[in-house]
Amino acid sequence: MKKLIASVSLAATTLFGASLTPLHSTVQGDYVEARTADVYTGPCFANSEVDLVGNLAVFGWKINKGDWQGVKLDGLSVVGVVKASGTLGYLLRSPFPANSVLIVDERATPAQRLALRGFAERMGGELLQNIVSVDSAPIEFTLQNDSIHSATAKLTAGTLATVETRAMAERDQLCHNEETWYPPLTKLDHAMPAYTLANTFAGKELGTTWSMPDKRSSFVGNFHFSE
Repeated sequence: MKKLIASVSLAATTLFGASLTPLHSTVQGDYVEARTADVYTGPCFANSEVDLVGNLAVFGWKINKGDWQGVKLDGLSVVGVVKASGTLGYLLRSPFPANSVLIVDERATPAQRLALRGFAERMGGELLQNIVSVDSAPIEFTLQNDSIHSATAKLTAGTLATVETRAMAERDQLCHNEETWYPPLTKLDHAMPAYTLANTFAGKELGTTWSMPDKRSSFVGNFHFSE
């Protein structure tokens, strides 16, 4: 009897100790975004768009490897869609508040869906502070080419959202004094502006839908997060 009591006490102590152990998160992967204003542009084009467009965006992460607070997320993706109050990235006026939709990979388990949301909220910050809907959909995220300098990216979230990009080319320079006018929407290790072939959202939750192709409005990048 004493041995049983001792065993139960030891197990309880072990479980209690484990519950106090902080859960770490370490993830790394690829990222793409597309906005409704040029991010690689010259002053004249940027000034013609600010406060008129650029308040809408689709962005997504593919977790190549890692876990979020103890939940493994290898190979899963999560997509955010945002409708802000102003041009995203404009430093002279806040684009917030913003409403957003989150789309999690339908392959994820319930625990993984919660982890994907936690990861996205941490990475997205104010962009995902007011999530009006969380959906699940089959998400496909492909990044062709090892170098993001010449990468072609394609992100589809079922029938809800699509982003497709190609590398920027000389023919995309219109005034030949273009620069990276706005930074990416989220923290990345490395990012390159890209040409947008597709940027669509077909959901109802934000009160608007869009299709905005053929702009210099995307970023392709990679990320890692560890704490």
